[in-house]
Amino acid sequence: MSAHADEFAREHLPPVSQWPLMDYSALPELAYPETLNCAAELVDRNVAKGHGSRVAIRFAGGQWTYERLLEQSNRLANVLVRDFGVEPGNRVLLRGPNNPMMAAAWFAVLKAGAVCVTTMPLLRARELAFTVEKADIELALCDARYLDDLVAAQQAAPRLARVAAFGDVSQLDTLMRSASTDFDNVPTGADETAIIAFTSGTTGKAKGTMHFHRDILAICDLFPRSCLQASADDLFCGSPPLAFTFGLGGLLLFPLRIGASTLLLEQATPPNLIKAIQDHRATVCFTAPTAYRAMLGLIGQHDIASLRKCVSAGEHLPVATFEAWKAATGISIIDGIGSTEMLHIFVSAPEDQIRPGATGKAVPGYEAKVVDDNGNELPVGSIGHIAVRGPTGCRYLDNEERQLAYVKAGWNYPGDSFSMDADGYFWYQARTDDMIISSGYNIAAAEIEGVLLEHDAVQECGVVGLPDPERGQRIKAFIVLRAGRTGSDELVKELQDFVKRQIAPFKYPRVIEFVAAMPRTETGKLQRFRLREQG
Repeated sequence: MSAHADEFAREHLPPVSQWPLMDYSALPELAYPETLNCAAELVDRNVAKGHGSRVAIRFAGGQWTYERLLEQSNRLANVLVRDFGVEPGNRVLLRGPNNPMMAAAWFAVLKAGAVCVTTMPLLRARELAFTVEKADIELALCDARYLDDLVAAQQAAPRLARVAAFGDVSQLDTLMRSASTDFDNVPTGADETAIIAFTSGTTGKAKGTMHFHRDILAICDLFPRSCLQASADDLFCGSPPLAFTFGLGGLLLFPLRIGASTLLLEQATPPNLIKAIQDHRATVCFTAPTAYRAMLGLIGQHDIASLRKCVSAGEHLPVATFEAWKAATGISIIDGIGSTEMLHIFVSAPEDQIRPGATGKAVPGYEAKVVDDNGNELPVGSIGHIAVRGPTGCRYLDNEERQLAYVKAGWNYPGDSFSMDADGYFWYQARTDDMIISSGYNIAAAEIEGVLLEHDAVQECGVVGLPDPERGQRIKAFIVLRAGRTGSDELVKELQDFVKRQIAPFKYPRVIEFVAAMPRTETGKLQRFRLREQG
């Protein structure tokens, strides 16, 4: 029987016949009880084990122990029920940067049996209104500094009846002071929706993906155990927002699952991140390839000897970035591919099994293969679609068209082209819709980008195919130069010749444009469709 009084989430799941195959029998640690509240497993259980005095969260202004995190999330859960009338199954929107109160709010919503919808801090009113309407949200908890766009969203989405601010002397903080530090967690079912995570929207409108309480624990018990192999003594840090499932896992769920600490940074630009690693002696870092590349130029000014593990996701990790980081720090970056639809990383490799340039193998608990357009498995070395299945998978919120496109015959299709070698390692080629076809050749944009990044003039780059009457598509590279370098016709030719010397000449960019910055989502993903629009 469902603990959810509000059945919106259950009623707006796709039909079970459209779900991917969800296998919880692959590993014994996936055998979760039928009644499961993941917030209780991640916070309450640490205190019950006697870890209450351990530091759970560090931040610019201080630190919270596990006991403090439990008390704050319990106070807020009481406020949600007592003052706002939140019932199990209600959706609650969260808005704010990475900080302790955002973490406490996330746990409080789940403790109350509600469904958490965390939004990117930089979303504007129109985007927030879309989320509110799509997820049918009546209550939002918002950092007081980020209220304006959310209040404006109420004009377009009057369903959002109440916005409660936290921070400084806000109403929410006042209510929490009078609330009990004890709370009886709602006994949610393992298969009840815990979060609705919206995709970052690299194309079109964002899509809501629905994940259960057991899914939250599954991502904690797979990639971190088999590939990351961190310990309770580690201090995690990184740049992705908690609204991005890469950040939710790497900066909140994974450290708390093992009783470790996390460092939450409100502004985690590369200069701020590398300074924080130095100042707080962080040991594990989660960020995107572009951030690792940007931090390379800052290493000489900082002591980051405490760092021992680095994880990259969100974009393909170029070999040049991997090798430069390894040379500068001695650390092999753990690459991984995941998706909001799958919740977190499903292909990766531990440090001692990394093959530079390869993303890795299927994370234990998942299966992955390379298939053709009809779903037939392809021979070793062939380029095709990656298909994956395991204990997490795609369940779109009320979006049958996209559900049928993403899930086929029980397998998830994340939309990436890969090849697989004889040892089961997956080698990234391109997003399926970013494969360039020029003069009959299939060309992976990521391969050209990887070569360009090896040139000492290139800081960032993006490669796309543009319509061409003779070749079908011509290859164009957009390049951000390193400080002190200036674009010129001579440099264009130098870069083109450089590519020709490294890979097949037909792959060189026939057009190069120097730009000041690359268009990226808030999660750091390159928006190639915007490059194509620039032409």
